[in-house]
Amino acid sequence: MAGAARKPIAITMGDPAGVGAEVIVKAAAELPEHVREQLLVVGSAETLEHAIAATGVSLKLGAPDASPAAGVLRLEHIAIPGMPIAFGKLDPMGGEASYRYIARAVELTQAGTTAGIVTAPINKEALNLAGHHFDGHTGMLAHLTGSRSSFMLLASERLNVIHVSTHVSLRDAIGRATPERILETVRMGHVHMQRVGRANPRIAVAGINPHCGENGLFGREDDLQVAPAVEMARAEGIDVVGPVSADTLYYRAYSGHFDLVVAQYHDQGHIPIKLVAFDTAVNVSLGLPIDRTSVDHGTAFDLAGTGRAKHVNMLAAIDYARRLAASPA
Repeated sequence: MAGAARKPIAITMGDPAGVGAEVIVKAAAELPEHVREQLLVVGSAETLEHAIAATGVSLKLGAPDASPAAGVLRLEHIAIPGMPIAFGKLDPMGGEASYRYIARAVELTQAGTTAGIVTAPINKEALNLAGHHFDGHTGMLAHLTGSRSSFMLLASERLNVIHVSTHVSLRDAIGRATPERILETVRMGHVHMQRVGRANPRIAVAGINPHCGENGLFGREDDLQVAPAVEMARAEGIDVVGPVSADTLYYRAYSGHFDLVVAQYHDQGHIPIKLVAFDTAVNVSLGLPIDRTSVDHGTAFDLAGTGRAKHVNMLAAIDYARRLAASPA
């Protein structure tokens, strides 16, 4: 990665009952000292200490303003009544803690104290049980930053996918795929790919229906919703094609024909990425006034507390966040 972040990157611990604390400490222990010094975890000291013990890594927790020292991971401890909670069990307190960690990280980043945010996984059910009614990180971050909307991009070495919609039903997703929303998704993806080094990114927009509707035989949504958006984007000078039948598009993109795929709904984008880059894909939020990356896995309650959770995805999310911090917005 070229360059380095001058300000620290905030890492939110995620749901304390999940594997977030473990993947954070395992990743931090593996990183070079000069990289670990650029991290600031926002979470629970007790939970992180338990994670350090469970994983057996050699780390000590330090204050947010601690001077660089070997083996020290800086932490902003958020005191929450009722914490710590047990690993591996759904608990509304885990949802409340998740929300507070993220809200604090947003405050720090909007104030310019931190360069961006890396998020460990949260549990959507726990979040809603705590009274925070969001579809996950994407909606919550849009709310906390006052953004009209945000877009989920899944980034990997050979396949990058941005979504028109994510955590809604398939019926609602088709309705949300308006020409205006698709156009905005293409624009966001185009700007981001330029930011990470693709001067003129090649973008393909997936169709909604099988074979893009087969000239109306399987529906007219591709003709009425997708095609107009692609035409508008091309009129703006964006190198984009579509609609392209999704059953062949991802193979073509993975083979290097396209830099970015626009997926119309959650599973259309997630399944291909998780097939080819399950451990290394990074979730990136676009359309926010701050940078945010995340692991692309869940809380894994069945593994929490065992020390066996893989941290490869957290390393990838940290690396991508540092890449963004070193790149002009």
